[in-house]
Amino acid sequence: MSDFVELWTYLSTTPLFGLASTLALYLVTSVIYKKLNQHPLANPVLWTVIVLALALTLLKVPYQTYFSGAQFIHFLLGPAVVALAWPLWLKRVDLMRRLPRLFMAAFVGGVVSALIAVAMAWMLDLPQYLAMSLAPKSVTAPVAMGLADKMGGLPELAAIFAVLTGLIGALLGKYIFDFIGITRDTSGWAQRGFALGTISHGIGAARAIQVQATAGAFAGLALGLQVILASLWMPVLLWLLLWLNPTWG
Repeated sequence: MSDFVELWTYLSTTPLFGLASTLALYLVTSVIYKKLNQHPLANPVLWTVIVLALALTLLKVPYQTYFSGAQFIHFLLGPAVVALAWPLWLKRVDLMRRLPRLFMAAFVGGVVSALIAVAMAWMLDLPQYLAMSLAPKSVTAPVAMGLADKMGGLPELAAIFAVLTGLIGALLGKYIFDFIGITRDTSGWAQRGFALGTISHGIGAARAIQVQATAGAFAGLALGLQVILASLWMPVLLWLLLWLNPTWG
């Protein structure tokens, strides 16, 4: 037992702790996820976050210590997003045929998502920095952090809101699509994937890829379009809001 305590004390103070614990937990939860036939509520990202948060809290491990190792995984977020281009390439003919309509759907979906978040913040009389942290919640976390920072929000909060949005979409998307009657044929999978990628960015796209190839391709395209479009129109949204209410702060 003393050897285990000494090993734990050593590991918890080194970068190896954050990296190893995250990878180990994700592998275990991924196995459980597959055993449960990829049930949305068994999402490995969700349970990895929950278990890690509880462990860090109970064991009183500083977040800075954990992140000193986990930052290597954080670095891979960029390449992971780029890797989503592969399913896009496989479905390139179908995607190009629908590109104008998909472009419009991505723009409208992104604008509506951000406006709902900002409107709720406005109605609840929340400060501007919170609204600007909420606005990019449907853009993948690294981009959401950059947008929030440029618009006067908090990058850390923007990342949290983005991850929560992705998890909610990955967990509830299946039930919402079934409820509103989106079919599971080729066209239906395209609609499900694109909607999930538009609202729930990378986490939603990962869920779509795991479930069905067509859904994954359209989710990846929606994610890419959101990143490009949001970077262009969200600063305009901030300007418009400040023009409508100069005292909001």
